[in-house]
Amino acid sequence: MHIQSLELKIPPPLVAALIAIAMWGLSIIVPTLELPTQYRVAAAIAIALVGGAFSIAGVLSFRRARTSVSPMKPELASTLVSSGIYHITRNPMYVGMSFVLVAWAVFLAAPWLLLGPLVFCFYIGSFQIAPEEKALSKIFGAEYAAYKARVRRWL
Repeated sequence: MHIQSLELKIPPPLVAALIAIAMWGLSIIVPTLELPTQYRVAAAIAIALVGGAFSIAGVLSFRRARTSVSPMKPELASTLVSSGIYHITRNPMYVGMSFVLVAWAVFLAAPWLLLGPLVFCFYIGSFQIAPEEKALSKIFGAEYAAYKARVRRWL
């Protein structure tokens, strides 16, 4: 299989879900920390809420701008969204999913599972964000280049 064949093929929420399932499976065999349940759950909920806020803010910004939210077809973008949450990160939906995966690792109380969000970031950066950036550069040219220079890819 040619590595580029993975570009824009798997929807990012599915990638996150598959990694979350793998993290759960690994939680059975990797060492866990003995943490009081209420602290672990509270921390996981707080981190997941931050992640959810990033993702929801990203979707709402796209909807307000009336541009495509489809991560599989970045060439359908009709507007370069650079305000709101997009002033902080170019990829708030992916940042949000990363936070949710970190929250899941915290909930499972297994430090090794923090590799899950790292795998997600690597995969999304390589097979989702890079092709999206190529498409957006083609569509928006210098405007997108200036935006990329101002705003970080992640945080």
